[in-house]
Amino acid sequence: MDKSQNASYQAGEAEGQAQEKVGNMADKASNAAQSAKESCQEAGQQMKDKAQGACDAVKDKVGANK
Repeated sequence: MDKSQNASYQAGEAEGQAQEKVGNMADKASNAAQSAKESCQEAGQQMKDKAQGACDAVKDKVGANK
């Protein structure tokens, strides 16, 4: 293998490694986004449940929950 072929090979190796790193970073970003989405959905559901509980408590106090 001459110098030109070796340089070409090295460049190809570097490109492949860079593409792999970009792919891994994209996967990590996607996983983080999915986790954040799920956390927000869970927090929203908890808030909804608490609001419903407060509403039911008020209805019980005024006798409207019959």
